[in-house]
Amino acid sequence: MAEAAVFVHPSAIVDEGATLGAGCRVWHFSHISAGAHIGSACSFGQNVYIGNDVVIGNNVKIQNNVSVYDALRLEDDVFCGPSMVFTNVYNPRAAIARKAEYRQTVVRRGATLGANCTVVCGVTIGEHAFVGAGAVVNRDVPAHGLMLGVPARRRGWMCVCGVQLQGQGRVNCCCGAAYEVREGRCDRA
Repeated sequence: MAEAAVFVHPSAIVDEGATLGAGCRVWHFSHISAGAHIGSACSFGQNVYIGNDVVIGNNVKIQNNVSVYDALRLEDDVFCGPSMVFTNVYNPRAAIARKAEYRQTVVRRGATLGANCTVVCGVTIGEHAFVGAGAVVNRDVPAHGLMLGVPARRRGWMCVCGVQLQGQGRVNCCCGAAYEVREGRCDRA
């Protein structure tokens, strides 16, 4: 079976040295920097920027107007909604260079980051977590956590299929997945 070709729109820029896996799609006015390492089957919408010190897994979807700055790691199957924001400096000042102070941000496998949310640098977002539209994440997010508000607070738990789980103890999702939900934790059963 032949590998799927990489598609790069004519208006996009992929710097020499960038690594893109099979089947990636880079759309209008996007820019992938030379040091980026990107897995297979990823999609980058219009006006997406990917920095040099960035590692992106397989099947990651980054919607329009998102910048993935240096010191970011996105694992497989991450979804970044339109116009969501990552930062990499905690206390920026125009007159003070702080490139040596970048704080690494990690988004674990299967997480969803909703439209217009902001992820403050230095946090880890757990597997299959779900950050709602417009939320501001300024601390670590547990696996399967549903995060809403400013600042974001955990308001529930999410299944791998993207449906909010209901109840405590053993919880079954409509997709058939089973979980153990306890105070502050949600684990696959």
